[in-house]
Formats: sequence, C-alpha cells, structure tokens
Amino acid sequence: MSDYSGQITTPAQPNIGNPGDVYNRLYFSQTLSNIGNYASRVTNALAALFGPRGGKYLNAPYGAFQDSTDQVAANTTTAYAITFDTTDFSNGVTLSNSSRLNVSQSGIYDLQFSIQFKNTTNDTQDVDLWFRKNGTNIDNSNSRFGLGPRKSSGDPSHMIGALNFFVSLAANDYVQIMWRPSDVGVSIEHFAASASPTRPAVPSVIATMTFVSNLST
Repeated sequence: MSDYSGQITTPAQPNIGNPGDVYNRLYFSQTLSNIGNYASRVTNALAALFGPRGGKYLNAPYGAFQDSTDQVAANTTTAYAITFDTTDFSNGVTLSNSSRLNVSQSGIYDLQFSIQFKNTTNDTQDVDLWFRKNGTNIDNSNSRFGLGPRKSSGDPSHMIGALNFFVSLAANDYVQIMWRPSDVGVSIEHFAASASPTRPAVPSVIATMTFVSNLST
C-alpha cells in the first residue's frame, strides 16, 4: 500500500505465476484480478503524485546550515572558506570540515547564502564571494559586494551579502563558499538575541542547498 500521509511507495509487482499447458479458468481469473489490483495501486499512486499537492510526496536531497560565530580575515591576499557550526536540516546534503557542503546524490543543486558583513573602516570596502567545487574555484562564480564606511567610531556599517547559484555535482562532491575582503576591517559578524522588543539572534552565515534536477545525459 502507498502511505499517502508520508510518501508514495512503489507498488509491489503482481504475482502472476506460470500458466499451464492447458487453459485453466481459475488461473486466468486470478491473474486478471492480480493485474487489475496492481494497475489500481499504480493509478492511485500516480493520481496522488500528479495531484494539486503531489509535491508533498517527493523526497529530494536538501541541507540548511548556519554559523553563530564571527569570522575574520587575517589579510587580503588569502581566500577564506565560509564556515558553519550548526546543521539545521540534512537529507543527503551534509557538512564536513566546517566548510564543505557534501552531496550523496549527483544532480543540479541550488546553493543559496546570506552573510552578515560589517565594515569598521572609514572607507568604502568590497568583499568578493565565490564558490569552489572539490577545492577548485568554479569559473565565473564570483560576486563583489560593496560596504559603506562606518557610521561613527564604534558604530560599523552593515550589509547582507546574498545570492543563489546552480552547480552541477557528482555523488560525494562538495562545495565551499569562499570570501576575500579589500580590508581586514571587514568581517562577518553574528548578533545575540536582543530585547525591547524581543528579537532572535542573527547568524553570521545562513546557507541552504537544494536538489533541483538529475544530471542530463
């Protein structure tokens, strides 16, 4: 049976058996009944899958991750990997080495991120953000974000760097988000929960990775 409250399961194949050399009315009747029941189960499963809410029965890989620490750059000539310390959701997409988003299933994935930057300098600064696959930069994946100068001493400027990117991955591949600021006065900052009014904490980084499609052949 298909469990329509959770996910659709594959109907078991009908037990037809082997026909004898001579026509047997009982065998013929039972065979038609088994085939009819199987066709009914297949029809019910397809009707649920392609119905208005059929998407709720699909089970595709995904992952959601965040970080609750500040991240800094020691210099402007090194590429730094964005790191995470929390896994919120994981189904075929996992975190390793603090920065690697690994996939167990090949396919096209949509990687989205939101990064909380701050600038403590008196000048406008830039941050480059790009992607690496299996340790190698992905061509044409860089984006440059601009931060305004600090508002005053002790009051830095803030900016959210956010975008999404489609990437083709084989099973067991991993992706990293890399960054490089134009000045070490630019960093990635988290904020604790606040009061008056009560507000949730601000993670320094949020990233999600979602399966979009299988790879074309």
